[in-house]
Parts: sequence; C-alpha cells; structure tokens
Amino acid sequence: MHRIGVIGVSYRHASVESVARFALPKSEIPHHLPRLRAALKSDELVYVSTCNRVELVFAMRDGTADDRRNAAFHALTGRAPGENEASSTLRTWTGEAAVEHLFLVACGLDSAQAGEQEITTQLRAAWQAARAAQVSGPVLDRIVSEALGMARQARRMGRYDAPSLADLAVDSVVGQLESGAEEVALIGVSPMTRRCGLRLRDRGVRLIVVNRSIDAAEELAKELGARAIPLEAFRSSPPSCGALVCATGTAEPVLDRVALQKLAAARVRPLIVDFGLPPNIDPGAAADLGLKRIGMSDLVRSAQDTRVTHLLRLAPVRSAIDERLARLRGELAARAFGPQLAGMRDSFERIAAAEMERLLKGELQDLDPARHERLLSWATTLAHRLAHLPLSGMRAAAEHASTEAMDAFFREARTHRDSQSD
Repeated sequence: MHRIGVIGVSYRHASVESVARFALPKSEIPHHLPRLRAALKSDELVYVSTCNRVELVFAMRDGTADDRRNAAFHALTGRAPGENEASSTLRTWTGEAAVEHLFLVACGLDSAQAGEQEITTQLRAAWQAARAAQVSGPVLDRIVSEALGMARQARRMGRYDAPSLADLAVDSVVGQLESGAEEVALIGVSPMTRRCGLRLRDRGVRLIVVNRSIDAAEELAKELGARAIPLEAFRSSPPSCGALVCATGTAEPVLDRVALQKLAAARVRPLIVDFGLPPNIDPGAAADLGLKRIGMSDLVRSAQDTRVTHLLRLAPVRSAIDERLARLRGELAARAFGPQLAGMRDSFERIAAAEMERLLKGELQDLDPARHERLLSWATTLAHRLAHLPLSGMRAAAEHASTEAMDAFFREARTHRDSQSD
C-alpha cells in the first residue's frame, strides 16, 4: 500500500467555490490525464471529480508515495502555489491511509450526505476514463477495484436508506411546484440529473431533458418518459418550467444572462437547483434577476444537520472497511515480499543440504546409497520446518513494518548468506 497516494480538496475543509478552482471541464479531462500523471511524476493516476470534491489518486510502480501537493496544485490551477498555500488548501493521504480514504469515498462515508450512492458510479467512471487514457495500471486497477468491491459489499449490508443530495434537491423542487402541470427541466445528463429525474418521475412530475448532445438527452428522456430538447434550443427559447435541475461538467455557466432573463419573465419563476462545480448557473446573475437558486453549498449545509445520525447507522460499514483493509494489507504484503521469503526458505534448504553432503562425504561416507538419500531428504525437511517459524513471523511483520525496514532485513540476510557461501 505504500505506493498509493491521494491528493485532493473537498467540502470537508473547503468551500464549494474553493473546490471549483481545482475542477477540470469534463470534456477536457481525457486530454489532461497524461499531463497530470507527468506533473506528479507518478506511474499511474485517476482523476476523481464530483459535485463536492476533486482528488488525484496516484501510484508508483516502485518506491513510496509521498507529499506531492505543490505539484498537484500547479497542475490543476495552472499557477505555482504561494508559500504554504498548497499544504493549507489541499489534503493528502499516503500508504494505507490513502487506500482507507478511497474505500470511505467509494462507500459514501466521506460524502456530504453520508451514504451517498452516486459517488460509486462517479468513481467507476473516473477509473474507466483513466484506463481509456492508459494512465491507470495494475496498482490502481487493483486498489480501485477493491474500493468498488467494498462499495458493493456495503450496499448488500442494507444500511443505505438515507436521502442523497439528489433526494434533498427533489424535495425542494416538489415543494416549489404550484401544480402538477409544471414541467421540470433536467439540464445535463449525469448521475445526479438521472437520480433526480427518477425521483421526480415517481412523484408524477413531467420532465424535460436538456443536453448539448441530443442523442444523450433522448436516451435519458426515454428512460424517464420525458421529452428531450437540445441545449441551444432551450437557451434561445426556454419553455416555462417550475424548476431547473442542472448538473453538467462545463467550466462556464450553461445558461447565459439572456436565457435567465427569459426564464425570469415567465409567469412562474423557476427554482434553480445547481449541482455544478463550478456553478452551472451564475449565482450573481440569478440573484439580480430574482431567481431562487439552490447551489451545492446550500445542499451540503442541509445534509450536515443529519450527517452524524447517518454515520452512526453506517457504523457496520465502517467496521467492514477495517476488516477488508486488514485482509488487503496481508495479501499485498505477501505478494510484495513473497519472492524474498521464498528465497530465504530456499537458502535454509541449500545450507542444510550442503552441510549434510559434507558430512556424508566425511564421517558418514560408508553409508549405503538408500540411507544416504534418506538423510538428504531428512535434512531438507528439517530445514523447511525450522524456516517455517521465522518466515511466518516475517509475513506477519510485513503487514505492519515499513518497506525500508523489510528491505534492510532482506539485505542483511543476503549479506550473511553470501558470507556463509564464501
């Protein structure tokens, strides 16, 4: 696990506006992935971006992950950080702490709404993007796969009945609608708009799916029993809506001031729920036109009121994560030091065989061939059994000792073995 690192910023210690500074436009992420990997001087990388976090998960094929926040800050913002700016803005985890953090994220325990389920889909999509760009490899493939497996196990435990941020948004939208006749526009095709759409459909709300790509809009619209409109058509002539739910990966506002003015001039001014990071709807423009906008900051504040309650209910999931980490620690340690431990066992057997051969050529040279072979076999078995105890201890120690300590042990063992061979 010592080769894994995570660097990021989230709602836990920064404002939504601060998080947005580090977010990359969704359409540009594939282009930036090789650059980010090179900037961190890592061998593998996954870029994770959600409505309230931006994180870089990186791995080294050899060596140990360390603090690379300065490089990450520069790579994501395009400027060098000031003195202590990167360390005060970004958080970092390395080794087992990084893997633990990734498990917590995958299971929704680090989300603004504890138990959030959309994060699993977002993490999987980020991993798939990294694999498509060929910046993920065997180390992160194993770790992210383990995190997603942990998330599936957590779902089977049946503890995820808390409302998500999308559910909180739906409650606000339904409370805003004056009658069942008003439509709600879903702008962007994303896990958040899909979940909101499913919840609103189940409550009998009529929906419009708006997207830059009409094909993607029509696909989601078919699932929701809605109608689809291209984004440009919606901008030029927005239909009357009771609410807008926006979740796109664009860096600029998805609706300009002219489109917002048309919405504000309608008989019913729509409520705007904005999941965008950065915002999909300019907060200042919405306020100037008298449009009520609920942004990520508002949703996060609402979720915080019940976060502790939900975390207590998810305590068994936290315990399951600890168990899986312990098992993974043992598996990775055995894999990392398996060849050295096998080499030590072979050395025990070679030394025992050599000493027995020396004895058979000296004091026991008169033994018949059958007894000769039996003694050689006995020496090998004895060496194997004597090696079992220290090797078992080393396997257990490998789960907890640092890589440097284990490497030092094996170097000393090789030196001593070589001196005996001489």
